[in-house]
Amino acid sequence: MASGVKPRVKVPKSASAGEAIVIKTLISHPMESGQRKDGDGNPIPRSIINRFTCEFNGQTVIDITMEPAISTNPYFEFEATVPEAGEFAFTWYDDDGSVYNDNKAITV
Repeated sequence: MASGVKPRVKVPKSASAGEAIVIKTLISHPMESGQRKDGDGNPIPRSIINRFTCEFNGQTVIDITMEPAISTNPYFEFEATVPEAGEFAFTWYDDDGSVYNDNKAITV
């Protein structure tokens, strides 16, 4: 597990039914590509967030696969249409098997 990993999400607290809202996500993560070496010349193991998903009330909103070239602290901004009150579930998957989650509720 990478140290200091912290997901942050901004979702409006309320919206009208059928309204498209803007969602912003950022996860603090070093995103080590596995191609660098430490001070002793040993390879630093790869450690990246390789997948990000967002669901609303169990329905997939977005599912992104990331590769080693992604920058440190990946940021995503996207729109989602809110048909009803519910909860967004955000999940980030790390190479080492760690999973980071955040949930945000929205009222209509």
